[in-house]
Amino acid sequence: MTNIHKPERESSTDLPFDGITFEVEEEEHTQEGQKVKRRGIYLWPNLITTAALLSGFYSIIASMNGQFQQAIYAIFLAALFDGLDGRVARAIGAQSPFGEQFDSLSDMLAFGVAPAILMYSWGVAELGRIGLAACFVYTACAAFRLARFNVQIGVVDKRYFIGVASPLAAIMIISLVWVGLDFPEIFDIQDSVVQIINAVAIVITGLLMISNIKYYSFKTVERKRVPFFVLPIAVFIFAAMTYNIPVGILVISVIYALSGFVTTFMAKKQVS
Repeated sequence: MTNIHKPERESSTDLPFDGITFEVEEEEHTQEGQKVKRRGIYLWPNLITTAALLSGFYSIIASMNGQFQQAIYAIFLAALFDGLDGRVARAIGAQSPFGEQFDSLSDMLAFGVAPAILMYSWGVAELGRIGLAACFVYTACAAFRLARFNVQIGVVDKRYFIGVASPLAAIMIISLVWVGLDFPEIFDIQDSVVQIINAVAIVITGLLMISNIKYYSFKTVERKRVPFFVLPIAVFIFAAMTYNIPVGILVISVIYALSGFVTTFMAKKQVS
């Protein structure tokens, strides 16, 4: 009878992970271009991303409890952390695939789910399924936008966002809610017309995220000199915003949303 040789089982020391553990292993490229496997994560950028995730989670809880003002502040805080984690990662050379994916998941909660729940709880719940559908469209578009961004990293022109970035879309929504809270006599939330306007606004914002409209990213500004007159203009804008911060943020957000059409037209004109 022929003996069949069975391959020996792989020893536990050859396995990437031994037993139940919490660990991350990912490939990185060295300066020589070689691929190496490293374990562990970079602490500070991922802690900041976790803080953004917590802010988005808290915003959802606050919206469900009717604490809309706190929900707005939490999303603003998430946007601050979102802008900070990438800069910290680049400053200390701590960029990694894990950090990129974790950042996208955090953005999905903080800027895709939290603003939709805020708008639904405050402004469109009385519309029933129509309001629910409008808020879901926004959340789905945020997911599409983040997925498209992930697969286009390193491919698209860094000077522009293709579609409104999810943090900016979230700020557009929460600034609209903020203005509505400050001016209840104008934005009577019991009025069905106001509710329909809110539903249309959140759907349009969602569609802008997945559009091919180009928006200036301002990523090159921080590394370039600009004419001196830009600073007084910025000071004037900030001074005008202090008169009424929610209205100022909403107006700037709308202007930025409209600027994409001009940027896209100018880009096409240069190509032609």
